[in-house]
Amino acid sequence: MTKSAGSRRHLPTSPFNRPTPDSLPIEQFDVGDRVSHDQFGLGRVIAVEGDNAVLIDFAGQQGRILSPYTKLSKL
Repeated sequence: MTKSAGSRRHLPTSPFNRPTPDSLPIEQFDVGDRVSHDQFGLGRVIAVEGDNAVLIDFAGQQGRILSPYTKLSKL
């Protein structure tokens, strides 16, 4: 009987089949932070709703971005 590929151990020096890194920590935003969004462009954080969402003003148009903020970066 053969072992499945899932039971093989990973050698740290091997360049092949590297395990995926753990997810990055979710970025924290404060009111007044300048941000850039992939779709909406530049904006400023006007409200923070805990760890769930941020409200951003994009040149007069407001948008609510939910966590995780994959398309949003702090400038």
